[in-house]
Amino acid sequence: QVQLVESGGGLVQPGGSLRLSCAASGFRLDYYAIGWFRQAPGKEREQVSCISASDDSTDYAHSVKGRFTISRDNAKKTVYLQMNSLKPEDTAVYYCNAVLEGFYDYWGQGTQVTVSV
Repeated sequence: QVQLVESGGGLVQPGGSLRLSCAASGFRLDYYAIGWFRQAPGKEREQVSCISASDDSTDYAHSVKGRFTISRDNAKKTVYLQMNSLKPEDTAVYYCNAVLEGFYDYWGQGTQVTVSV
């Protein structure tokens, strides 16, 4: 059974940190590019970061560059999003997405991140 399960969300004060995890099962994670997306209430889902399957190259949205770091551990079948210097505008449901271009596209159920005093 194919699954992506996000965890690590929660409530944090501005300036704080969280590390999100995305655990994969039922498929070869190392074959897939992984993206982290987020969706705030009333807004469209946006991609915040991604990491390639081929060479682990990464990319970040301008709004999180320098604060967020994506990484993957294929042996543990897990992708991480380290989020530092969090801001209230980072509040959203965060989703991970696994893509094998032209073949498969999987989503997790999301994890809530709330940045507030």
